[in-house]
Amino acid sequence: MPSRVILITGANGGLGRAIGHAFLAESQDNRVFLGVRTRREQAEKLAADFPGRSECLELEVTVPGSWQKAIQRILIQEQRLDVLVNNAGKHADGLLATMPPDAWESVLSTNLDAAFHGCQAVLPTMISQRCGRIVNISSLSALLAPPGQTNYAAAKAGLVAMTQSLAKEVARMNITVNALCPGFIETEALSDMSPEEKSGAMAKIPMRRFGRPDEVASVVRFLASSEAGYITGAVLKIDGGIL
Repeated sequence: MPSRVILITGANGGLGRAIGHAFLAESQDNRVFLGVRTRREQAEKLAADFPGRSECLELEVTVPGSWQKAIQRILIQEQRLDVLVNNAGKHADGLLATMPPDAWESVLSTNLDAAFHGCQAVLPTMISQRCGRIVNISSLSALLAPPGQTNYAAAKAGLVAMTQSLAKEVARMNITVNALCPGFIETEALSDMSPEEKSGAMAKIPMRRFGRPDEVASVVRFLASSEAGYITGAVLKIDGGIL
């Protein structure tokens, strides 16, 4: 398999690290840039396990200028960029009637605006290469919106729509754009749930278990591969059968 250059946002979290590890384990020739903000300890540990093949990259995903600096650095080092995984995200759950405007704006900015900035930043390079892969990490909340997540569900649903529209725009350039909608995955996102809440959530899952980060990462890796070259605009749920 030819070497590839991959950028993953939100790389300090459990899902981002799993995606990074999947690409690094796939081929010794892959180069993986781990986009991080203030929290970077876990991402640095992953990069240290693959010296010379992976490194942390300071990236504030909500700031277009930060994207430009990050992409410029990658291109100076590697002269190309093959895969972008828009994985960064955040929650600020609450009922719409009492939701502070900042909770709405920050969740939309991190989950939706950031992906827009990222796609816009990488597309000139991918178009010039006539090849590229973009994988957007949405959420099952985009398809099955729960109460208390009007901001998060709206942002992730917007990401799905953006994925499908952009896929049509760049298909002729051999650039694919796909979205994943994970359900309950064993990451930090579940740490705030009480045992009772976890039990109730698991009861809704036909497989009667939560997903693993590596199960999502393997799908990201496939969608970024040449074997998935005819798949674009797809929205794939990974939820154990909830929906």
